Amino acid sequence: MDAKELFNQSSLECGKLITQRYSTSFTLGIQTLDKKFHAPVYAIYGFVRFADEIVDTFHEHDKAKLLAEFRESTYRAIDSGLSLNPVLHGFQLIVNKYEIDLDLIESFFQSMAMDLDFQTYNDSKYLDYIYGSAEVVGLMCLKVFVEGDSNMYEALKIPARKLGSAFQKVNFLRDIKSDFEERGRVYFPGVSFELFDKVAKGKIEVDIQQDFDEALIGISNLPDGAKLGVKVAYFYYQKLFDKIKGLSADTITHKRIRIPNSQKFSLLIGTYFGSKLGLS
Repeated sequence: MDAKELFNQSSLECGKLITQRYSTSFTLGIQTLDKKFHAPVYAIYGFVRFADEIVDTFHEHDKAKLLAEFRESTYRAIDSGLSLNPVLHGFQLIVNKYEIDLDLIESFFQSMAMDLDFQTYNDSKYLDYIYGSAEVVGLMCLKVFVEGDSNMYEALKIPARKLGSAFQKVNFLRDIKSDFEERGRVYFPGVSFELFDKVAKGKIEVDIQQDFDEALIGISNLPDGAKLGVKVAYFYYQKLFDKIKGLSADTITHKRIRIPNSQKFSLLIGTYFGSKLGLS
């Protein structure tokens, strides 16, 4: 391995480390992908995770400036094929190799910027935010999975977007307490945290389940090397969603809902063997 290859590999490994530190569930899902997809998806997750940290965590800093600098550095890395920031270097390797559309990246940054000056979202802004913060991440991963097959990409774009949308909306429900108390946010249009009730929760759940149902149609048509990993993520989020549906509106506004790690591992094993036996 020459020096450049070592630098590339080390940068990509940073994405893996970030994923492992921040998300047990996504790490488990990625591990069930074909090995050739591990580094690319880790790199995508590491990139979006660090951008998200800028808008959610560093309150004592000028977050708008940090995000602008991160955005500029991202495009410079993609254009030049190099960054001394290992997260951005690893990400640009994947963007350039798999020809990830720059408009997906720009939509992502636009959603991150929306979090800097958050106001209650109307329907249009809500859909724009979900597209840029979650659906485009699914499309980036889909670019990796299809490995240049543009016809497959076009055929699976809508299900990939629906899956990202479902995941994000489940996150919004799961985090409704912390988003409001720590960041002053309620993402769902027309929903007041103080008045959040069974009716509001039920309407949101119907919308989320529709996204899940439409997403599932596309999973079976993914390449074999990607299918199991995406299915694990799907079933994990569906299980989390089912748990949230079984709780009252008052409960989820007072505590964050989680799936214990032991259940995550059981879900992984069950999905793996169910897939091998044709049961799931």
